[in-house]
Amino acid sequence: MTALTVLGAALLGALTWTFMEYCIHRWLGHRWKRNVFGKEHTRHHSEGDYFAATPKKLGAASLFLAVTAPPAIWVAGALAGGAWAVGLVGFYGYYEWLHRRAHTHGPRNAYGRWVRRHHFHHHFGDPRMNHGVTSPLWDAVFGTLQEPGQIRVPRKLCMVWLKGPDGEIPPAFQADYALRGR
Repeated sequence: MTALTVLGAALLGALTWTFMEYCIHRWLGHRWKRNVFGKEHTRHHSEGDYFAATPKKLGAASLFLAVTAPPAIWVAGALAGGAWAVGLVGFYGYYEWLHRRAHTHGPRNAYGRWVRRHHFHHHFGDPRMNHGVTSPLWDAVFGTLQEPGQIRVPRKLCMVWLKGPDGEIPPAFQADYALRGR
């Protein structure tokens, strides 16, 4: 087995996570809400800065690994199957970090700006659209990709990084965001 095969398997695991991220968010978070994720997701939308506790997320990652690694190893062998499972769970960890950071810190680069605009359009514009957080790939495939215009953020849900000292949107973000409500 070559290093390229192992790397390819890990990248395929990461790609698999992006598909799972989309499906979990779109269907378990927005369609069939009577599940653990749906309840947590509804709370996240209504409170904005709420995230499920880290032990719950570690439990989810452990469950993903326990459920996906054995069949992957059985199908592809220990190295490739293990690499796929590690890629899947590793990218889940990246998603969790990126999602939280989008809510708590301003963008540092073009990708960070895109993530926030894409995701916050989902939160504050149209919750039927833009279900991917790390990638627009599956939104494009399933027809739920929508380019946001200026995103109108409710004052009560406005992220700390998006408020200037005066409580208003700083000039650097005014083309992308506006506040609504009192």
